[in-house]
Amino acid sequence: MAEPPEARRVFLALWPDEATREALHQLGRSLDGAGRPVPRDHLHLTLAFAGTVPARQADCLAQRIPELPWAPLDLTLDRLGHFAGPRITWIGPGEPPRDLLALADRARALCRECGIDTGPPRPFRPHVSLRRHAAPPARENVKQPLRWRADTMVLIESGRNGHPGPYRILARTQGNAD
Repeated sequence: MAEPPEARRVFLALWPDEATREALHQLGRSLDGAGRPVPRDHLHLTLAFAGTVPARQADCLAQRIPELPWAPLDLTLDRLGHFAGPRITWIGPGEPPRDLLALADRARALCRECGIDTGPPRPFRPHVSLRRHAAPPARENVKQPLRWRADTMVLIESGRNGHPGPYRILARTQGNAD
């Protein structure tokens, strides 16, 4: 009997540069209340969550991500929020740029082109998770908005064989103005 294909838990995301990553990490550590900061190496802004997929579909994404047309984005992360179900405190743009919304649409379309069903369309809420097992933040606006020149997109595998865990970059691409 043949073994089932290896499963991979993957997503497409914008990947912060070192200075932005450090600022996000420090903000997550500085928030009051319960919760634990997201590990520094896990900070990202998800564009499309493919989920647990066969290795061949993850390979398709890895091969095709450099073909995705996009230009670097200037993001202002100025709004704190909370997802009650998973108890996650996050930061995101109060006014998401149209280019970011369009990029998320293209990322989901790429998943579909690789045979991945990302589920029914849901509103895209761009965010970077800062704390897990957290209570809602005491305030909605941040004291000092974070400016991020997002110019790197990655395909991340989270864990192994479809089980959550450490992140591994499977593919990386830089934004270009073309």
